[in-house]
Amino acid sequence: MAAIAAMTAALMLLGAGAVHAGATVVEASVEKLQRDMAAGRATSQSITQDSLARIRRLDRAGPRINAVLETNPDALAIARSLDRERKAGKVRGPLHGIPVLLKDNIDTGDRMMTTAGSLALMGAPAPRDAFIVKRLREAGAVVIGKTNLSEWANIRASKSTSGWSARGGQTKNPYALARNPCGSSSGTGAAIASSFAVVGVGTETDGSIVCPSSAAGLVGVKPTVGLVSRSGIIPISHSQDTAGPMTRSVADAAAVLTAIAGVDPEDPATQAAQGRVAADYRSFLKADGLKGARIGIARKRVTGYNAHTDRLFGQAIADLKRLGAEIVDPADFGNMGDYDEEELEVLLYELKAGLDAYLGRRAGAPVRTLEDVIAFNERNGLREMPWFGQDLFIKAQAKGPLTDEAYLKAAEKARRLARTGIDDVLAQHKLDAIVAPTGSPAWLTDHVNGDAFQGSSSSPAAVAGYPNITVPMGLARGLPVGLSFVGTAWSEGKLLGLAYSYEQGTRHRRAPKLPR
Repeated sequence: MAAIAAMTAALMLLGAGAVHAGATVVEASVEKLQRDMAAGRATSQSITQDSLARIRRLDRAGPRINAVLETNPDALAIARSLDRERKAGKVRGPLHGIPVLLKDNIDTGDRMMTTAGSLALMGAPAPRDAFIVKRLREAGAVVIGKTNLSEWANIRASKSTSGWSARGGQTKNPYALARNPCGSSSGTGAAIASSFAVVGVGTETDGSIVCPSSAAGLVGVKPTVGLVSRSGIIPISHSQDTAGPMTRSVADAAAVLTAIAGVDPEDPATQAAQGRVAADYRSFLKADGLKGARIGIARKRVTGYNAHTDRLFGQAIADLKRLGAEIVDPADFGNMGDYDEEELEVLLYELKAGLDAYLGRRAGAPVRTLEDVIAFNERNGLREMPWFGQDLFIKAQAKGPLTDEAYLKAAEKARRLARTGIDDVLAQHKLDAIVAPTGSPAWLTDHVNGDAFQGSSSSPAAVAGYPNITVPMGLARGLPVGLSFVGTAWSEGKLLGLAYSYEQGTRHRRAPKLPR
């Protein structure tokens, strides 16, 4: 009888999962799920089960979005543990019990791999969590998996296809499967848009959070460099790299940023964040946040490349006015385009130095230097380089140390021009932020010719190390396009408030048409 009862219970559980799969996670916010768990309508275990079931049905099968590289075999056990804490009266914060997906260049000291999408790092898990993963776990988040990315965060080749890696293959855009998800945080963007988890974390050097967020109808936050630790994240550039939230709402992004921001002794850049980290970034969110705000409109070099984007941007400007903002038009980014060559030079120098240092510390890694990675790719060319090569890796390997005069001059010029190009405009017009289209609608994925990239506004904030927040500003024939809010260093709170007001006043996000 006991065996029959156990079997009956198991069948009931399976049946409930089949009916209920995805019901609590599709387009669900952090706040709603917290209310559901507090009221007993859901548990972290049920939410995590729903997320994992949705990944199985839509990522592994069905439309095969191909956004998630692997799921955490311990996710349900972690969720059950957090449910026990909640039952005992302990709730760690807004992310308690909430499933999160991480880009596969962020170390997790568990049974999952951290590979940057490369076969060269398969077989040897990272020895410990990245600082931000430790922070997420302390906040009660359930790390349920790793997402695909443009391999090595899109720094391997100059003519690459975003969203492709040797480990994971090609991630699709859930809004139109033949179109590109943009990169390099491609899998995180596609996964969160598809409700495979509640929130996600990506990384950016230049555009890699805001572009895939724009293409997936998400809110993406590229913080000030130093607000969020990079220790335990496979690097490109210590002067531009950062991690940040990728979510379906500004409120969810603020909750994630609160969890991951903070000073880390192992990342010297975070020392500048001392005293600048908000206790809770959700406190800046007010529906009338645009009333009386002075917003500059960037046009030069960030418009005119796509008629659909320009049309949506025109509507966004009208919406900003309607919501009470004072518009200064134009208020262009200064010096834009004048430091492109210097930016690439800096990235190549810092890639070699940073990757050699990271791999040298990565215990058990089968490759220990950039030179080793280049050799691995050559030996495994059919698997690693079927579509594009590694010309940027080769150029980076030829660079000298960070004491080279060429590097020092390029770094000084790029940072100076990018920062003055933002700060001088903000000061001249007494602006709270500058807005610009984040990019174009998603292009068709093309492994032969590479990305059909049209335009972007990401570089000024990326090179300056300043914050950039993208929010959905509408659809171009069914394809999402984002609006970027850019400010000076450490202005995340202000930008989140402006972005929230715009989001609440327009409600442009539309979920992709996927099975529930």
